[in-house]
Amino acid sequence: MRFTPHLLDEIRARLPVSQVVGRKVNLKRQGREFVGLSPFKNEKSPSFTVNDQKGFYHCFASSEHGDIFTFLMKTEGLAFPEAVERLAEEAGVELPKSLPPTAEAQAQIDTHQRLLQLVDSAAEYFNRNLFSRAGQLARDYMSRRGLSDETIAEFRLGYASDDRTALLHHLRNAGFCDREMIASGMAIGGEDIREPYDRFRHRVMFPITDLKGRVIAFGGRALDPQQPAKYLNSNDTLLFHKGRVLFNAHRARQAAFEKSNVIAVEGYMDVIALSQAGFHEAVAPLGTALTEEQLALLWRMAPEPILCFDGDSAGRKAAFRAVDTALPHLKPGSSLRFAFLADGLDPDDVIRESGAKGLQAVLEKARPLAEVLFDREWGEGDWSTPERRAGLEVRLRNIVAGIPDQAVRGHYERDVRDRLFEAWRGSGFKKGGNRRQTPVSTSQPGLKRSREGGSGQAWASNGRGAAGHGPAFASESLKRSARAAGHGAAMPTREVLILQCLLNHPFLVDEYAEDIAGLKLTSQTLRNLRDAILSAHAMEKSLDSSTLRSHLHRLGSGDILLRIEQLMLHRSDRFAELDAEAEAVRGGFEHIIALQQGRTGVSRPFGTNFADR
Repeated sequence: MRFTPHLLDEIRARLPVSQVVGRKVNLKRQGREFVGLSPFKNEKSPSFTVNDQKGFYHCFASSEHGDIFTFLMKTEGLAFPEAVERLAEEAGVELPKSLPPTAEAQAQIDTHQRLLQLVDSAAEYFNRNLFSRAGQLARDYMSRRGLSDETIAEFRLGYASDDRTALLHHLRNAGFCDREMIASGMAIGGEDIREPYDRFRHRVMFPITDLKGRVIAFGGRALDPQQPAKYLNSNDTLLFHKGRVLFNAHRARQAAFEKSNVIAVEGYMDVIALSQAGFHEAVAPLGTALTEEQLALLWRMAPEPILCFDGDSAGRKAAFRAVDTALPHLKPGSSLRFAFLADGLDPDDVIRESGAKGLQAVLEKARPLAEVLFDREWGEGDWSTPERRAGLEVRLRNIVAGIPDQAVRGHYERDVRDRLFEAWRGSGFKKGGNRRQTPVSTSQPGLKRSREGGSGQAWASNGRGAAGHGPAFASESLKRSARAAGHGAAMPTREVLILQCLLNHPFLVDEYAEDIAGLKLTSQTLRNLRDAILSAHAMEKSLDSSTLRSHLHRLGSGDILLRIEQLMLHRSDRFAELDAEAEAVRGGFEHIIALQQGRTGVSRPFGTNFADR
């Protein structure tokens, strides 16, 4: 439904922003405005303001800004139409009725409502059944899993008896026909089946709800250990498409906003155990790999959901599939984190063994998507030869190239280069090597960026300086060679910045080739690299950054490229970044070229403070 500006203004006029916001934020009047602690960021001093006259709120801590509709969408995960409907009801504003539906559309609406009533009736039946004599085994199962009466009631858990037609008879008595039971997924029937029968039998029943909290389907956990299907979901119906729904999403939305986090686990019982332990922001896909629709729903709840997987090979495979699903949809500020449990454990096990603190400790160690992606590709092979290592680089480059967002893609390219640099410095390349031989995250405290003047390597490891040394796997003779010594020599910061700018923005060579060729560079290594870039440009016009780097790698310039890419930019030098706008690049490049052409004295070496040039 489209809402006219007049209608929205009418709702705004009847509901002051302070009234809507005040239900979630403790507001205090300050002059013409209200102030309070930000609901979008943890803070001790109020930076959140509400102005009823102007009809908006503004958070200075997080830059969030909007009206009453935006506030509900941000804080409760509602879609815009849902926010309008709720606030219109509160304001007493009648929403316009749409054109009368066609007979066919009205029939579908009626069918939808009937099926909702049918599955809700089934949920009530299963719940009553749980507390009957027949439900004793189901109650024993829930007791062993540590579920409280309050949790059982909150999730409306139930029991489907072992009778093939028990639910069918109940629903018939409630006024529903066999065709409706089959359409809802509660019964199995068809032309080759003489009599319909219940889909769920002798199972603990988990109602699945939509975002409004309405029951739309079920998951059933078998109580018979010989049953081949341990878990069984409703089939897709007019109400339910399992790839578009997350179990417990309607309950988790509010908690996810309050904690700015949502936890996706693998099963129903994991969600329920987490919720009972205080993690109300827990959800689960319904027995399938995480879909794009489910991922979008997670991102509506929190910017960086945590996917918490069981500690077995299946859990790791699920994580790796989620990486591939997420990569084409990454945006600035929106990503995933991954928490892996010890092998053989699921979140429910962790809570029972270590309590909520044990699980919280696991979640706090959640790893970023970029790290999991790299580890997945690293674990796929033996990288003991240059050709294999080149193959890994190409594969990673191709994967990252599939990220549509230019800014995110640029940072991933840099992240991959950093991780490869650390990996190639290690002493082992083979799959299955010990932890010392596998790549190390550059965020670990054991690694620090070297800032001493004249250091040859961009990184120092475990507190030991890297100045004057080649890669850790180089022989002593190589370390003493002229080539290694040349790469370890100090390089003036401005000259390094110029080359980094050319590597990230090769279009500059098209526009400033004569200026670049005539530059006086004091570093022989950088002069050689500049000449190689000009030669590449002469052979192939309009090179992109990736193609240029590949060409330079083939010429044997890989070591110096890695050093240049480690340059920590001053905020005034962001024009050299891969994702900088073209006009900013041109302006910044012209400035440093002018400085280089007219400079006097001796430049500071690469690795010292380069704000002073």
